[in-house]
Amino acid sequence: MRLYLFEHCSLCFRVRMTAGLKRLHLQERVVLDDDSETMIGLVGKRVIPILLKDDGKPMLESMDMVHYIDALGEPVLTGPERPEIATWAEKAVPKLSPLTWPRYPLLGLPEFATVAALDHYNLRKRNAIGDFVELRAHTRQHISALMPDLEELDHLIESSEAINGKLSLDDVRVLPLLRSAAVVKDLRFPAKVRDYFETMMIRMGYAHLPTA
Repeated sequence: MRLYLFEHCSLCFRVRMTAGLKRLHLQERVVLDDDSETMIGLVGKRVIPILLKDDGKPMLESMDMVHYIDALGEPVLTGPERPEIATWAEKAVPKLSPLTWPRYPLLGLPEFATVAALDHYNLRKRNAIGDFVELRAHTRQHISALMPDLEELDHLIESSEAINGKLSLDDVRVLPLLRSAAVVKDLRFPAKVRDYFETMMIRMGYAHLPTA
């Protein structure tokens, strides 16, 4: 199987972490941000992630990919789910964007390996969220807005090995968001959040993204 991805993409990391937890090898191909041609050629539109299965058929939705990969062999995401975890993730996403989007271009990620790809990302995201320099200048304000949610998550985590004590889809919902948040140099996770994040990343063998 081959996964087409952006290194910074949290939806892509849902798929990667599921494969990592199962010790299942995925061929990973990082797509340049401006390489719409590859995406359209595969599925008819610009979208990431794309999973190309061994039979040559593509999948588009990240959670569909997670279910598909977990069903190969013995499933690992068999634990309980809690609605409050999904609610937490929905609340956190819009608070993360002003912190993470302006930092990704500073990290030397492979999807920005050309000037054209970097410019393409900057234009897309600035149109959606505003000036990156100004957003980074208000880092402290955006961190303050996010911290109550991280404190809430700290109380929801049952184990550093799995958010609900046993691996489940809730881990897939939360861990990729924490990986994104961890690029913010001045952001400090609460103790249980930090332990959970570090334990899970080590378990899968993935390195952290750089910080800025």
